Amino acid sequence: MTTYLIRRILYAIPILIGVNLITFALFFFVNSPDDMARLALGGKRVTEEAVEKWKRDKGYDKPHFFNVREQGHARFTNTIFFTKSASMFVFDFGVSDDGRDIGTEIRTRMWPSLAIALPTFSIGLAFYITFALILAFFRATYVDVSGVVACVVAMSISSLFYIIGGQYLISKLWHLVPISGFDYGVDALKFLVLPVAIGIVSSIGANTRWYRTIFIEEIGKDYVRTARAKGLSEARILFRHVLHNAMIPILTGVVVIIPSLFLGSLIMESFFSIPGLGSYTIEAINNQDYAVVRAMVFLGSVLYIIGLSLTDVGYTLVDPRVRLS
Repeated sequence: MTTYLIRRILYAIPILIGVNLITFALFFFVNSPDDMARLALGGKRVTEEAVEKWKRDKGYDKPHFFNVREQGHARFTNTIFFTKSASMFVFDFGVSDDGRDIGTEIRTRMWPSLAIALPTFSIGLAFYITFALILAFFRATYVDVSGVVACVVAMSISSLFYIIGGQYLISKLWHLVPISGFDYGVDALKFLVLPVAIGIVSSIGANTRWYRTIFIEEIGKDYVRTARAKGLSEARILFRHVLHNAMIPILTGVVVIIPSLFLGSLIMESFFSIPGLGSYTIEAINNQDYAVVRAMVFLGSVLYIIGLSLTDVGYTLVDPRVRLS
């Protein structure tokens, strides 16, 4: 297990370098440092001296990847890519183009994102699996058919419809919860109820159908027929044996959600004016703030790699036949 985790960490280094390289290339193919300076300084009528000063202050006056004016390794280290990317491997994200410390912003904004993501993930996962088990239990009956049809209808509706419809119905007409905003402590609950409910409802169709497919596939395997031959009830087979053996594909799907638990939902946080990492990323993209964008992409990549490693470790817990070395 230890050898496997060390190998995973070593594999992550070139992956993260590649992610930073792609992010850097995509960002600077779209924007030049001159464009970034003019946007930050307030328009196209800014003097060239002001642009050059802004680039010097922010470290964007260097070459992108290779500095022909330097000697030795400085040709690669005294560049925008190296100076802006190397420190991230020790989780020093530097400052944004508007002068704010990115690390402080992340530590502050992660809590509103987690406040939405954790209950949406945990409550939603329990609901989707339970609903899918019920459909599998009543498979090929009107309960199963009706549930699948409802899931297909739910999948066909855009998540924006749930957000806008929920805000209009729950907040504007019924005045049950605030339409947007955020607060800390106990007062945060009234701001979280609606986005969490919408997050669960908007994903019910796709997730329930996927889990149902997993359970139906497990039901057709030999161990289920053996359990039936031994006289076990269908409910016991489904809720104990089938659910246990379906945990590996379930864990595989869950790992994709792990980065979003920390980074937040871009659309949800923007519509509900929640000061989380999702809205922080949207603001950085709109302001062409490369420092924040690369930090968030890097952080998301790290979390995804951690999620993959935790998933592989989880395999050994739910299936003793899996061994990591």
